[in-house]
Amino acid sequence: LRNFFKGDEEISKLYCYYKQDHPYLLLAPFKVEIVRFDPLAVIFHDVISNEEISIIQEVSHSRLERAQVVSPATRRREPASFRISKNVWLENNEHEIVERLNRRIHLMTNLDLKFAEDLQIANYGIGGFYDVHYDFFGKNSPLLESLPEGNRIATVLFYMSQPEIGGATVFIPIKTTVLPSKNSALFWYNLARNGEGDHRTQHAACPVLVGVKWIANKWIHEAGQEFLRPCGLKETDQEAFVGDLGGPVPKDHANIRS
Repeated sequence: LRNFFKGDEEISKLYCYYKQDHPYLLLAPFKVEIVRFDPLAVIFHDVISNEEISIIQEVSHSRLERAQVVSPATRRREPASFRISKNVWLENNEHEIVERLNRRIHLMTNLDLKFAEDLQIANYGIGGFYDVHYDFFGKNSPLLESLPEGNRIATVLFYMSQPEIGGATVFIPIKTTVLPSKNSALFWYNLARNGEGDHRTQHAACPVLVGVKWIANKWIHEAGQEFLRPCGLKETDQEAFVGDLGGPVPKDHANIRS
């Protein structure tokens, strides 16, 4: 993990903690590293095992196809020159491993996955990349109008391999780069607490220069999060840590829900 172009003052405030805000996590807490505070982005370390990765790759490998994006004009998935990779979508009931990851993501994020999208598996070969984009839909997007479950409130990105060179996730506006670290997951909120898209989350997947990059990502939608991530009154209202409902920050107190 590297954070480029950030001031020493901000770097000095970053910290790691054990996430234990669920009874199950008291015995097996998540290891969380805060990457950014504003907007909040974190790394969950050692959150997917090599065995789980192997199973996902085995289930997905023969079904990988050229990745597509949803066209605002046609509302259909189409190939795009700015996204070079192969992918496949795994439904929740398709394999036990998907259901297991869903349960884990809920514990990681404190968000409801009832209206989350299927698990997307992506493979980036040499030269594979995904140009600058947002994970959320613009408020005037016709695609958003067709989504009763609302916008993509958050993204969970599992790194299932570690390319020798390249493949970083880069957040352009906030000048932050996260290098792929196998077995870890990157998490961030796409929407501010008031429901507006957070344009600081604009990001890209850098080209893979040496090696192969495997990822799995889950897009979580707004529906069902009303009490899990309550609305804020201002665009500047945001969490200090994952699942922040006004309690003490984990830097100073154990992250245990009372």
